Amino acid sequence: MLRQLTLKDHFLEYRLFSSRAIVMLLFCGLLLLVLFSRLLYLQVIEHEHFTTLSEDNRVKLRAIAPSRGLIYDRNGIILAENLPSYRLEITAEQVDDIPSTLAALEEIIQVREVDRNRFEKLLKRKPRFEAVPLRFHLSDEEVARFSVNRHRFPGVDIQAGLARHYPLGSLGVHALGYVGRIDEQALKIIDSSNYSGTTHVGKTGVEKSFENLLHGTVGLEHVETTAQGRVLRVLRRTPPVPGNNLYLTLDSRLQADVEKALIDYAGSAIALDPKTGDILAMASMPTYDPNPFVNGIEYADYTALRENDREPLFNRALRGQYPPGSTIKPFIGLAGLELGITGHKSSTYCPGFYTLPGSSRKYRDWKRTGHGTVNLDAAIAQSCDVYFYDLALSMGIDRIHDFMQRFGFGKQTGIEIQGELAGLMPSPGWKRARRGEPWFPGETIITGIGQGFFLTTPLQLATATAALANRGMRIKPNIIQSEQLAGDSTLLVRERQRDEAIAMNNPAHWDAIIDAMVHVVHGERGTARRSGLDSPYRIAGKTGTAQVFGLKEEEEYDAEAIAEKLRDHALFIAFAPVDDPQIVVAVIVENGGSGAGVAAPIARAILDSYLLDKES
Repeated sequence: MLRQLTLKDHFLEYRLFSSRAIVMLLFCGLLLLVLFSRLLYLQVIEHEHFTTLSEDNRVKLRAIAPSRGLIYDRNGIILAENLPSYRLEITAEQVDDIPSTLAALEEIIQVREVDRNRFEKLLKRKPRFEAVPLRFHLSDEEVARFSVNRHRFPGVDIQAGLARHYPLGSLGVHALGYVGRIDEQALKIIDSSNYSGTTHVGKTGVEKSFENLLHGTVGLEHVETTAQGRVLRVLRRTPPVPGNNLYLTLDSRLQADVEKALIDYAGSAIALDPKTGDILAMASMPTYDPNPFVNGIEYADYTALRENDREPLFNRALRGQYPPGSTIKPFIGLAGLELGITGHKSSTYCPGFYTLPGSSRKYRDWKRTGHGTVNLDAAIAQSCDVYFYDLALSMGIDRIHDFMQRFGFGKQTGIEIQGELAGLMPSPGWKRARRGEPWFPGETIITGIGQGFFLTTPLQLATATAALANRGMRIKPNIIQSEQLAGDSTLLVRERQRDEAIAMNNPAHWDAIIDAMVHVVHGERGTARRSGLDSPYRIAGKTGTAQVFGLKEEEEYDAEAIAEKLRDHALFIAFAPVDDPQIVVAVIVENGGSGAGVAAPIARAILDSYLLDKES
């Protein structure tokens, strides 16, 4: 049986293969065309755009914080310095799981609650590509422990820098101030571009008021990095400009003596040079150490300071407002002479009280038995209230107000430190505007002894006393003596400013008041005669006692029977030597009781510290 054989059609197979090959070639050609078109688009048309993106992925722009200017006292003793420090930083975009990273870090480095809270706040505020500090002031041991474990923490690194430090601790902190972490409030007022890379800003005192001089100018550097953000090399660098160094008018040795004299009290003392207005010492007690504030004080420590009844955080020198008490009597006496209300020999009888015409109410003198017949000199030396009750009523509140403002009462002194209050020089217009009430004659007579609505700050009282010492020349208090530009050894001394001089119709009136103030300290019946004993130089001063609360007409003041916080404030103003004043002192001791017994001895210690040590 024969099988039927079918022959292959080679021509048909060839045609089929050829057609398929042509289709594949066309398809491949089309793909190549698309590929070359895309390459043309990316490498030619969009070349500049993608080159920029590629460069940005490889090259980072990094800010370099400038070193903060140093602060010295007038003798070159350093008050604020920068010490080398290591800080731990985290870049969020390079970390997959921040909570886990923090937990792992806490196993090798101590992270306080205040550190974590600050880090979390900054993390929300800053871009993810910026490094956020977690810990400051790492010890050498902590740096070593992290370095060994560095491979476990991508996006976490240690940066070396400078940290603010106050080597004298609490000394002069209310004048010097301190720096702290930049917070939301600070971000509203600083130039964010110039503070890139900066973590701290001045918070109080000189550190805050002269921030623009101390901070400096930020620098920039272009760095080449890996995909993980590790820096390979620096390509280009614009160095930062350090902040200027400042030399304060403060004498740190005198400041220490002033604070030592006030150590047992809450209060303030100002010492200044009446010729220049330079503040030699500015104490507000109690005080506190600023160093814990630099990188975040513990909540418990801050709470303890804030809730302390003696208010160590309160700057009494600039913001404490107190009735000036009898320290105002030399100024009231000068007004009486200048306005022709009283004379050098005019006298008033003091039975121990004063009554307004047509009234039976008695305004008591501090001396219950009275001073007898006294003239202006004796009234100042013995601090007779009745004399000044009568003088104030004769002048009237309007003339008192206008004359006292010439000495700066009720106005800011103009010191460069921010936050100063103006006190209060009351007037009928002020009372109507603030209280909607008329002015009464009884308010005039108590204003004449520095009570009632009358308020002053320690600095204000010191500058007014300087005007007395200068016989009318008014100066503005200065806290900056000179400035040193970055990279320059030359000191630029700041020009001292003066206010308009207080002119008197009769210059002899100055001598009459100053002589009376000398009798306060060196006279046989002067209220501060004990503080003037054995003084090798002559002092002009005035004691003051300011009531914290009012007494009823027949009620007597008994310091032992009332709470300490309700006891009278003790005050004293002075300048010395009388013939050539070199220092003015104003002392206010809260609830100290007696100006003669408490404030005057403190002032004498300050005067001795400055004048005797200076002479030796």
